[in-house]
Amino acid sequence: MNPAIPGPPVPPAIRTPEATRPPIDTARSAVPTEANRRRMVGWFDPGPLITTALDVLVSTLFGRHSDYRLLEALASADQNEFFDYTTLPDGRPRETIWVDYVADTGDGWNSTYAVAYWITRPSLMALDEAGRPVTTSSGDLLVFGGDQVYPTANRRDYRDRLVRPFETARNYSTPPEPDVFALPGNHDWYDSLVSFTRLFCSQRWFQGWRTRQRRSYFALKLPGRWWLIATDFQLGSDIDALQVTYFKRVASSMRPGDRIILCTAEPHWVLSEAYRDLDPDVNENNLHYLERVFERVGANTLVHLAGDLHHYRRHAHADGTQKITAGGGGAFLHPTHGNDVSTLRGGFTLRTAYPPAEVSRRLTWRNLLFPLINPRFGWVTGSIYALAGWWWQTGGLGRLVGPLLIVVGFVLFTDTHSKWYRRMAGSLHGSAHLIAAYGLASLGATLAEYLAGSIPGWQSWPGLSTLVVGLVLFGGGWVVGSCLMGLYLLVSLNGFGRHSNEAFSALRIEDYKHFVRLHVDEHGHLRIFPLGLDRVPRRWKPVPNAGPEDAQLEPDDPRASTPTSIEPAVLFE
Repeated sequence: MNPAIPGPPVPPAIRTPEATRPPIDTARSAVPTEANRRRMVGWFDPGPLITTALDVLVSTLFGRHSDYRLLEALASADQNEFFDYTTLPDGRPRETIWVDYVADTGDGWNSTYAVAYWITRPSLMALDEAGRPVTTSSGDLLVFGGDQVYPTANRRDYRDRLVRPFETARNYSTPPEPDVFALPGNHDWYDSLVSFTRLFCSQRWFQGWRTRQRRSYFALKLPGRWWLIATDFQLGSDIDALQVTYFKRVASSMRPGDRIILCTAEPHWVLSEAYRDLDPDVNENNLHYLERVFERVGANTLVHLAGDLHHYRRHAHADGTQKITAGGGGAFLHPTHGNDVSTLRGGFTLRTAYPPAEVSRRLTWRNLLFPLINPRFGWVTGSIYALAGWWWQTGGLGRLVGPLLIVVGFVLFTDTHSKWYRRMAGSLHGSAHLIAAYGLASLGATLAEYLAGSIPGWQSWPGLSTLVVGLVLFGGGWVVGSCLMGLYLLVSLNGFGRHSNEAFSALRIEDYKHFVRLHVDEHGHLRIFPLGLDRVPRRWKPVPNAGPEDAQLEPDDPRASTPTSIEPAVLFE
């Protein structure tokens, strides 16, 4: 934990200047045609594999040594505000408020636009704490919980994968306009928050929502003595000194008995449990520290809310405290089975998972279709198999070093949190590919020998036999290597609880999306409504006579789902 830097108390509820409002007749961007709507990211395509790896490397080497949060704090030194939503613009007390929480957006069009479309509907049906139908309203506030765009942060992907879906759902709003706040995740940090800051921290309008924040972290004072606190842990799960100071100042404006919803970009409570014996750097120290900051003034953290894992899981304590993972805003689905996190430290028990673990386990079998879902990955395995054959042909030291390099490469790919699994499974996985490559090489040599005996003049073309072997290795490696990768991911996750990220990013599942709707009523009671979409639409049609406040496209897929309650509302009285 970085030491706190002392500073003067923050004056309560200083509001930033309002963003310049766009005129109502401003032409929105053309609605993307079906051909221009981005598909789910192909994480096993060579392009995204290389660019994401480079972004991670650069951000890891330089991002932690040039912390953009320091520049934010210095630039907004006179804007140390929290945002007060306990009063209405006309000065009257605000008794109720609706907040929509969406995390991990900006992947494929269908999934991201489906979420944007449904959260902008004026009302949706849900279940209250007793399981009775109740009407929920579109949020007065929209909170993005991290990783707003995939695979990496840049202006084009923010525009195509986040802005345009939300613009198509709501390009304009009349007073009282909803506000939007955003918390960055690790993918937002890959360009050192440049694109994130331009979009959310520059006093611009985010389509039909008004931006307010100046920093990548913020505090919202809600009715009923509730606070929403959002922190930025950057890339290294670290909270910087100036951020600690900021939240200490915010805490000075709290009163004993105030209640807190603490938002973070990652569910540290799940990750620390999953890797408790494997990686001591994955822990909840920063969260516990912040909780103590607020406890010193008598405020209680009752709700932890995070994205990063692209599913819904709620862990509850006997005292009513909730830890909710809700990263279903549009990115590929993550599994809810694998690592055993049914019980967390401190007495938190898993109450709900979406999709259910049995559905998650069944979906994992789709990895047997890996070559069909990820056809471009064949360039990788085909090239590796061709190299293995070439190294074998060279003889000498190359025959030893080449295969060793291939095995080491697969070991490095293997789940990095478990050393024994990394060494054993990585070696077996790499050896399986080598055996397949040498089998294909033998097949290619046999085919070349047959052609040499069957085609007159074959021997007069030097290198033809080598070419045949190479083509068999590359083509066979394309198919066989991809099949082995899919089989490996299936066995790793369903058999050993490893490679949950790789096994499901390979599947690019755009269904089972969700968002969370929070409501503080006139009695100060908080209700949390998780709403899920089992199947997002694959087709969309224009909305006739749509105005600037209306969605421009609506579902045109009879098999698509409408939002339904994942579970009855969680109530805090």
